[in-house]
Amino acid sequence: MAMFSIRALKYGRNVTFLWKRTNTKSTTRKLNISGIYPPIATPFTESEEVDYQKLDENIEKYSKFPFKGLVVQGSNGEYPYLTINERLEVVKRVRDILPKSKLLIAGSGCESTKATVQMTEGMAHAGADAVLVVTPCFYRGRMDSKALIHHYTKVADASPVPVVLYSVPANTGLELPVDAVVCLSQHPNIVGLKDSGGDITRIGLIIHKTRSEDFQVLAGSAGFLMAAYAVGAIGGVCALANVLGEEVCELERLCMLGQWEKARELQHRLIEPNAAVTRKYGVAALKQAMEWFGFQGGATRSPLQPLSQTELQQLRMDFSSNGWL
Repeated sequence: MAMFSIRALKYGRNVTFLWKRTNTKSTTRKLNISGIYPPIATPFTESEEVDYQKLDENIEKYSKFPFKGLVVQGSNGEYPYLTINERLEVVKRVRDILPKSKLLIAGSGCESTKATVQMTEGMAHAGADAVLVVTPCFYRGRMDSKALIHHYTKVADASPVPVVLYSVPANTGLELPVDAVVCLSQHPNIVGLKDSGGDITRIGLIIHKTRSEDFQVLAGSAGFLMAAYAVGAIGGVCALANVLGEEVCELERLCMLGQWEKARELQHRLIEPNAAVTRKYGVAALKQAMEWFGFQGGATRSPLQPLSQTELQQLRMDFSSNGWL
């Protein structure tokens, strides 16, 4: 992997970041990550141990769907609650079962750059084809463009596999700034961005500003998948695909064919159930819905708690009122 460093040229108030090649190794076209990916859940037993048997069953079923691949250890995988060994073992188990024709993108983000580099190397060794790197956020007040560009540059320079940037402000409290994304899009080992914020104007602007780069943007939710495709996204990492995988893939197909009226009808029916298993009730709701649709959700790991009876009834209503149950 070619190593890069950052230099900044100041023009008035603006700062333009440029890549400076420090060796001459040539680069190849970036990995194609277009398509639909479920960010898979991590099933737990009632005693909160990883339930590898249930995980295996889910992967066997997902392998038969028209997904481009799977995202493992994303936000829906409860990765902050797993040990380092568990994170690596889950990726290894998935890679052992998932057909080689399907991509495995593994979440490797940690709070420090050093830990992220080490986790990224571990994920690659465990079989990941690419890594998804969430923005570090504990010291969010200092996570400006300069800090984040430095972080992702170090990770991408050291990574044995391609890197996908991950902006999820609902969980981290910060967005990866547009100027940082544009700068990082020029790195030969950064292939794209998963944007879960849902701001379509921002997604469109990023796609516009990175149009001269081989840079790909994935929608981070099924709730705005059609809109993201309309402004140039090339796929989605969608929690709802864990439950309604065929339907989310059908929405992708309709968008790719330009059948926007049919796509709009389907998109409308996916908005409420998608919101229910993401921002409304979160991972516990996703796991419950998986059980209804024949998958193994399993328990959550503390401090996440199961849904109350009221929440459970509302979750069922969000699916049934849209014709899914």
